[in-house]
Amino acid sequence: MKFFYLASNPNESGLHEVHDRDCEHIPNSYDRDYLGPFNTGNEAMRKAMTLKNQVGLCQNCCKFENKPIIFSVK
Repeated sequence: MKFFYLASNPNESGLHEVHDRDCEHIPNSYDRDYLGPFNTGNEAMRKAMTLKNQVGLCQNCCKFENKPIIFSVK
């Protein structure tokens, strides 16, 4: 489980980004809001969407989450 934060200020695309605690691009403590512990950035994004209208995932710390977890080997 990771701890996620929401950037208070939008990025250049107008989105407030969701970051995990260890992200190198996370805003300083005055420019972010704590979302809580979640398994994935997508789970944290659901919470973030209750706080802001324009929300996106950080391309640095959350970019690999859309890959399938279960796959079959032939």
